[in-house]
Amino acid sequence: MKAMTPQQAKAAVDAGTAVIIDVREPDELAQASVPGAVHIPIGELLARLGEVPRDRTVVFICHSGARSGSVCEHLEANEGFTDIANLEGGIVAWYQAGLPVTTP
Repeated sequence: MKAMTPQQAKAAVDAGTAVIIDVREPDELAQASVPGAVHIPIGELLARLGEVPRDRTVVFICHSGARSGSVCEHLEANEGFTDIANLEGGIVAWYQAGLPVTTP
């Protein structure tokens, strides 16, 4: 499974070569989110696979990287996705790297 640091993910998004999909639950998203990230809760992901782009890198993010890592493993093994990455350390690492977050 491919992984990206927050800095790598931000650079790819800024370059237009990647999109971030946040798989956390709505209550988690209300605490802090990555500006511009698409929100598809993990429990809805399989029903909403058509919303996951296949024309650029998709970086999955959760709180710490565990759930998004499981998502990446599943999509690679069972759904034919090849250009996906797990954000190492999740939104916690994103925030600690000083990258922008939206908070209520």
